[in-house]
Amino acid sequence: MIMAQKPLIFVTNDDGITAPGIRALIDTMNRLGDVVVVAPDRVHSGKGHAVTIHHPLYLDPIKIDNGPQKEFKTNGMPVDCVKLGLAHAVERKPDLVVSGINHGVNNSINVLYSGTMGAAVEASIEGIPSIGFSLDNYDWEADLNPAKHYVLKIARQVLKHGLPQGVSLNVNIPYLPFDKIKGIKIARQAMDKWHETYDKRTNPFGRDYYWLNGNFTYEDKGKDTDVYALKNDYVSVVPVQFDLTAHSVLKDLKHLENQ
Repeated sequence: MIMAQKPLIFVTNDDGITAPGIRALIDTMNRLGDVVVVAPDRVHSGKGHAVTIHHPLYLDPIKIDNGPQKEFKTNGMPVDCVKLGLAHAVERKPDLVVSGINHGVNNSINVLYSGTMGAAVEASIEGIPSIGFSLDNYDWEADLNPAKHYVLKIARQVLKHGLPQGVSLNVNIPYLPFDKIKGIKIARQAMDKWHETYDKRTNPFGRDYYWLNGNFTYEDKGKDTDVYALKNDYVSVVPVQFDLTAHSVLKDLKHLENQ
């Protein structure tokens, strides 16, 4: 009798390989298949889809807690983790790539800045179903158990049903006790944004420097958005694609071809 091959699940993040979120994600994925981890050796939040091109990358085996047999840290960005990991850490194409669990939400415009989602989108470019998971809490001591329940449920369904080519899921989970989370809502990305300010300071040597600050403004009043879902105690799931073409505008720009 030939035993069915377990799914191969590739795990990464942007908070670093020792972050509680990725350790919880690894523990959850161990229940679904064979796990390979390639994650940054430090925090790379807000790096989006950045890649390393000006210095060499390292891929060092590491063993942490009850992690999988194949686990690596790298000095690269989250997207580097996927690119390098697919090239040198796995023997076959993964069935699923998961990124997170990020400490802090990646809803609305944050998806563009997110290293968590950068890694997930990179996997979708390679034709691999992928999911980025984020929790609406920045505390590394946060209780991750309610989130793990939804991570398991969503990952299991993606393994079973797959995703369309080039699509990844952006999943944001409210920080609530399990019995307070109302369920899952498929949503669109809210059209909200940051209004940044830069706090100007001077170092002891007289050189000015700037510290980013800002407020997130809720401008989208729709009830079908990821922001609305989270505010109303639902897990939000937004399908994301790397094609940034504004397809609805293509015909409107035809006049430029005649200039």
